Amino acid sequence: MNCPHTAAAPAGRSTGAVVIDPMVQDLDGETARLRDAGVLARIDLLGVPAWTVTRHAEARQLLLDQRLVKDIDAWELWRSGVVTRAWPLIGMIDAGRSMFTVDGAEHRRLRTKTSQALTPRRLEAIRPAIEKFTEELLDQLEAGRDENGVVDLKAVFAQPLPMKVVGMLMGVDESQHAMLSRQYKAFFSMLTPQDERLALLAELDVFYAELVRERTARPADDLTSALILAEEGGEPLTEEEVVGNLKAMVAAGHETTIGLVLNAVRALLSHPDQLRMVLDGEADWDAVIEETLRWDTPTTHLLMRFATEDITVGDEVIREGEGVVISYRAIGRDIEQHGPDADAFDITRPTRNRHMTFGHGPHICPGAALSRVEAATALPALFGRFPGLRLAVPDEEITKLPVMTQNDMAAFPVLLD
Repeated sequence: MNCPHTAAAPAGRSTGAVVIDPMVQDLDGETARLRDAGVLARIDLLGVPAWTVTRHAEARQLLLDQRLVKDIDAWELWRSGVVTRAWPLIGMIDAGRSMFTVDGAEHRRLRTKTSQALTPRRLEAIRPAIEKFTEELLDQLEAGRDENGVVDLKAVFAQPLPMKVVGMLMGVDESQHAMLSRQYKAFFSMLTPQDERLALLAELDVFYAELVRERTARPADDLTSALILAEEGGEPLTEEEVVGNLKAMVAAGHETTIGLVLNAVRALLSHPDQLRMVLDGEADWDAVIEETLRWDTPTTHLLMRFATEDITVGDEVIREGEGVVISYRAIGRDIEQHGPDADAFDITRPTRNRHMTFGHGPHICPGAALSRVEAATALPALFGRFPGLRLAVPDEEITKLPVMTQNDMAAFPVLLD
């Protein structure tokens, strides 16, 4: 299947590069090809050349390297006009000013309040709400079976749970959750025409700007209000900065958890011996979560950082102005880090915790702990209620969404007993 945007992509595909499939038809094969291409591999993103790092040790170094920045103006292809707003992936790189698009002191300034809102104490305080949401959705899952007993675990459970949680944290009314889920799904999908994708971004800007103005007038006990209110003597965030943080946090906060929950369920159902170990108490749910994060990462490719000067990695040189992608799925299956069986799912693996799925360094995902809490609540509750849960179709019929950055499924039909 051809991506409908390829014809509009910039000219000049990178010779010998691994082409990242926008339709995600063979993710395991793509991951293997990236690893085989070397520590630093040339890739093709809808006609745009870039580098990607595929090994744990080198990725760790690059994620700490201050010569790699988030500022899109450091990208030669952008400065020269080769890449424009017509490129379908541009909205994932140039999404407005937020803690995800700046570095250094400005990054710390924009990130601080979000981090404060997601402290371990704060997460413990909201755990009862997460448990309540989970139980409500499990009831809906049971009630939502069709005449054959089939229900979509993604649509009814894995997708609404993180949206409920992030919506609660940010003060987004529940009546808006379904709309936001549709908007983000369409934004990430490679089937969405670029003009529609840019319009979606504009609509999200309007939605969050209205939320910010409402909270400015009537502050509440939520993250949006916290981002608006300046610390004593501190510099307040602008409306654009608050909007940028909210827009990116909702995307990261619910997309990652959807993938984590579904990938964990799929892994356990295809490894019944390991599921039995967990249900019998021979292994814990934290082991399932960490091995899932390593083996089948919710984020496949993180776009993008740019070199402000030449950077040598092994035998290759990232030239000033070139873009670098972090391919977390390939990194999670690094044989040098996890052994010759890195492609196997094994919740007893000694290195399962030594992954970087949520990043590393200053830009490590601020919502990582929240995603873990949600998964640690959802998974035992799901299998506790439905220990006979199984796929309603053969595993090979589960299809990926056409999303180049997120490891997400179109649907996940199951039988509950």
